Amino acid sequence: MNKYTKTELVANRQSLMRTFIKPEDDASRLVLIKYMEQISFGLHEFLRKHVGITEQVSLKDLSGRFKNTLISKNPEKKLTDVITEIVEDIAPHAVNVASPYFIGHMTSAIPFFMVHLKTVVAALNQNVVKIETSKVVSILEKQVLAKIHRLVYRRSSDFYDRYVQNIRTTLGCFVEDGTLANITALWVARNSLLAPKNGFTGVEQEGIQAAYSAYNINRCVVIVSRLGHYSIKKAGGLLGIGNQNIIAVDVDADNRMDLDCLKKTIRKIKHDGTGIMAVVGIAGTTETGAIDPLPQIGAICAENRIYFHVDAAWGGPVLMSEKYSHLLEGIDSADSVTIDGHKQFYMPMSCGMVFFKDPSIMDAVKYHANYVNRFGSVDLGIKSLAGSREASSLILDSALKIMGSQGYALLIEHGIETNRRFAEEIERRDNFELITRPELNILTYRICPSDIKRRLAEADSEQICIINKELNKTNRAVQRRQRAAGKSFVSRTKLRTGNNPGKEIVVFRCVIMNPMTDIKILNEILDEQEEIYFSLSPLLNIQHLTQNG
Repeated sequence: MNKYTKTELVANRQSLMRTFIKPEDDASRLVLIKYMEQISFGLHEFLRKHVGITEQVSLKDLSGRFKNTLISKNPEKKLTDVITEIVEDIAPHAVNVASPYFIGHMTSAIPFFMVHLKTVVAALNQNVVKIETSKVVSILEKQVLAKIHRLVYRRSSDFYDRYVQNIRTTLGCFVEDGTLANITALWVARNSLLAPKNGFTGVEQEGIQAAYSAYNINRCVVIVSRLGHYSIKKAGGLLGIGNQNIIAVDVDADNRMDLDCLKKTIRKIKHDGTGIMAVVGIAGTTETGAIDPLPQIGAICAENRIYFHVDAAWGGPVLMSEKYSHLLEGIDSADSVTIDGHKQFYMPMSCGMVFFKDPSIMDAVKYHANYVNRFGSVDLGIKSLAGSREASSLILDSALKIMGSQGYALLIEHGIETNRRFAEEIERRDNFELITRPELNILTYRICPSDIKRRLAEADSEQICIINKELNKTNRAVQRRQRAAGKSFVSRTKLRTGNNPGKEIVVFRCVIMNPMTDIKILNEILDEQEEIYFSLSPLLNIQHLTQNG
């Protein structure tokens, strides 16, 4: 018997029905109320108190606790016991992504009301694949899609009046995340490029080899900067063109797609029997937050009649800020745009969206079945990569009503402006080097004491590689030690830089989206990194780089 269960539980119809429709008894109700009230009305205090607060336990030790693979015939625990176990045994070893000291990933605190909205959506349990399992929620979803489409494409009111509830068209679709949104966009791009013609019924029906034969090409490629999200490579594999045909072009000094490289790549490819499926621009790269030159990429695509997709999974909501929306100028020239709800719309996991300029273009990926999404129906699942899915649109619509565009703008502006102040602080400190300046609310930096900076400035390429190799070890060690300490978290990645040809450097990656993260906290994080660096210095080889200079 475990520490939670007091009496033996038996699975029979009477107990099943009781469990199915209500709490077991008044005592159980009180326990549920105790925790759910804390979560519902004091979410951030609950997370601070219960999540990630215990002594450090290794993943190896944790995994040893989760090796039982048998499902019990009879119930093991009551609901109250299960919830208590989650709070007391699971939560302390989870990650408190709501902490203002957690600045390492694109997952952050959510507004407390999101828990209420998620609860209502779960309780309604609408399946938006089909009108028969969602009804008004499907109608609302089309309205929400139109709202965000209007934010991106800024078409006329007459356009949206015509298409918001048009049963024959769609302005986009909800999926689970940005990866599926990007795959959906490139699915549409592939089917549009290799569409039916002259007895060929299209790539979706006949497959990629038949399509290449019909169009007299050897392969299809997608062009994206080398900082593109790995979901683009996934799309290459899933769509049959092969992920080696995701062509990465170089970036400029600001980590934005190099336009000359793009033009040269297109010119070269157009003359070797290759079909260009799409060019992908990025509005907020995962590693540096950079925004590709969207207006120019759009013009190049239009000139060459190439499908243009923008991955704005991260940066898309910046359009709600009148102050910074200009950073995404040109996004409306894209044929499709990805935006994630669980990033800077601050929704709970998981929600992705993809929007299309042409309301009819998703006809290229229509599917029907007699038992669902029948011919002639208006089910949203007809044109969606996802099948059954929850009503994320209801959460987003409610959040937009609660926050307003100005509320979201304040969150986004806080992230951008706090990040700029953080960059200034990094540059002020002798032991750090700012690697990428913030365009949005992401930046990268590393530990690189001023005397080593001077050596790098004077060194040849071979010496640079030697120095950076030791700096990489140092930054990796500091990041690991800070993560293990559990007070704060900054992620790390590898970047190629102009002063480091052919090699990658290890950098800290900071993402600021929590409105409670301020410059005081960021200074504390830098202080902690410096303390760790000095404590580790005798164990590292970095010191001899200056001593033997």
